[in-house]
Amino acid sequence: MLQNISLTSTVPQTAALDIEEKLVRLRSILRPMGRAIVALSGGVDSALLWRVACDELGDGALAVTAVSPSLASWERDNVRELVAEIGGKHRFIETKEVDDPNYAANPANRCYFCKSTLWEALRELADREGYPYLLDGYNLDDVGDFRPGQQAGREHGVRSPLKEAGFRKADVRAAARALGLSVWDKPAMACLASRFAYGIGIDAEKLNRVDRAEAWLRARGFRQLRVRVQDEKLARIEVPASEIPSLLPLREELVAYYKSLGFTYVTLDLEGFRSGSMNEALSGRLAVLSSPGGEEG
Repeated sequence: MLQNISLTSTVPQTAALDIEEKLVRLRSILRPMGRAIVALSGGVDSALLWRVACDELGDGALAVTAVSPSLASWERDNVRELVAEIGGKHRFIETKEVDDPNYAANPANRCYFCKSTLWEALRELADREGYPYLLDGYNLDDVGDFRPGQQAGREHGVRSPLKEAGFRKADVRAAARALGLSVWDKPAMACLASRFAYGIGIDAEKLNRVDRAEAWLRARGFRQLRVRVQDEKLARIEVPASEIPSLLPLREELVAYYKSLGFTYVTLDLEGFRSGSMNEALSGRLAVLSSPGGEEG
């Protein structure tokens, strides 16, 4: 059972009033929709949107989570827990973006092809079952970053109510905390495909290898992490710089396990964790395929 708490107990009063106004705007945006599908990833943004959509639309709201080899195994369990926490109607659907040669080639605008597959599947579901609106969890802090997936959303008529209501990431976390959502402080995540340097081909087997590599670290208490595949045989581990000393005693065990997965070289990024680090190699030159729209995590 979710327990609401006062915003003023977690943020300064002026900030609390601003967030409350944004929540009012969000509710006023959602209420007239009547029926809508929310793309629920399990992160804090889509969780907040789903919670408010349930409040305003009731049975008219449906959350849908896409399942494919690019979804980390533990994320599916997290989504189940989140749905049990919030309630409402939810469905898993299978998507097959890995079968798209454009996606599998892993260009810098890979996310465009992934999101196109997702929104095509959700639009088909929406048309079949009478849901006029498709909603995503983008907020204002996503504007201006290199996110070709947003282009796919625009092409499929997807709306971003959090962005429309003026939410930034900090607002989302504060509102989610006030509404009692357990994921309010969940680190930002991205699909497993985002771990691969652009141009390295992606398939289900490679995605599973990264999934297992990250699960090993997660089982040992690391929460914010990435295992980047810098080339076919090199794993580059990112954890917060403050947690690097905690990783070093695990060196021998870690190297042995990663080599059993097929990596020849196992490296630690001394700069530490940072979201979207694969984009650093683009240097203003995007290797994209011929559709509009890098990594979104």
